[in-house]
Amino acid sequence: MPRSLHAVLVLVMAGVLLVGAAPPTGAAPTPPAPAPSGTYGWPLAGVPTVTRAFDPPATVYGPGHRGVDLAGAAGDPVLAAGAGVVAFAGSVAGRPVVSVDHPDGVRTTYEPVQPGVAAGQVVDRGFLLGVLQPGHAGCPAGACLHWGARVGEVYLDPLLLLAPPRVRLLPWG
Repeated sequence: MPRSLHAVLVLVMAGVLLVGAAPPTGAAPTPPAPAPSGTYGWPLAGVPTVTRAFDPPATVYGPGHRGVDLAGAAGDPVLAAGAGVVAFAGSVAGRPVVSVDHPDGVRTTYEPVQPGVAAGQVVDRGFLLGVLQPGHAGCPAGACLHWGARVGEVYLDPLLLLAPPRVRLLPWG
């Protein structure tokens, strides 16, 4: 075997062994991120103002704000924050809602949105889901989009979906 090919094979095998190696004892485990980040964008054009922040409930049925409210105007286009499949497009408790299931297990919700899509439709990031409607309670702007995110029954701050991934190198030993 040529010397350069042998060197490449040794490096590949060393890499395979390092990938499978456990962290040294005493090292603090890094908690998993709730969802991959950096693959999502704003559901309204530009960088909208957050008029009400995420405030998770203390209990499953407790009070809280399970998303963020973004300032907009009635008729603004509402865009898919990430690629996925429309899970729901219709009315919930008299309010127009669109939900999108993403491949990473996140479900994003958009309300009040007059849907321009149908359940089962495949959408890309930035795809037009519908138009923003007025009437969101407590909205200080012409209209506000309530944007939510969850994995299973756990609600997430959707603004965390916008952050690029953070890469950290930890000391070995």
